[in-house]
Amino acid sequence: MEGERYDVGRTLQSIHAALRPEGHLVFETRRPDHRAWQEWATDAGPVIRSVPGVGRVERRFRVTAIDLPFVSFRFTYRFLADGAVVTSDSTLRFRDRDEVESSLTAAGYRVLDVREAPDRPGREFVFVARRTS
Repeated sequence: MEGERYDVGRTLQSIHAALRPEGHLVFETRRPDHRAWQEWATDAGPVIRSVPGVGRVERRFRVTAIDLPFVSFRFTYRFLADGAVVTSDSTLRFRDRDEVESSLTAAGYRVLDVREAPDRPGREFVFVARRTS
């Protein structure tokens, strides 16, 4: 699985190359100390939504693996009109603040501020960084 994992450094370098000198990068990231995956595991019941032009769709969610800092999960969608099933597997990497700041510095950014996400306090960091070179 290691070869499939997301390369944060390469992504930060690509964004750096696309930014103007002194350009800003602002993004949010989940806080690992909040342990959001524990909430996800308890909220695993099916949800049924009506989708215009599609009909009713049942969504199920489950955490499939916890191998910190990685957490994997699966969404399963069942289209009630015809019974078709679609699954979506994802893996998130939960990086702590120091690790994110180190990655930004290594990729040529200066961290200007780290804030709470105003609509999700305690759950996410918002990083404000500037391209330095």
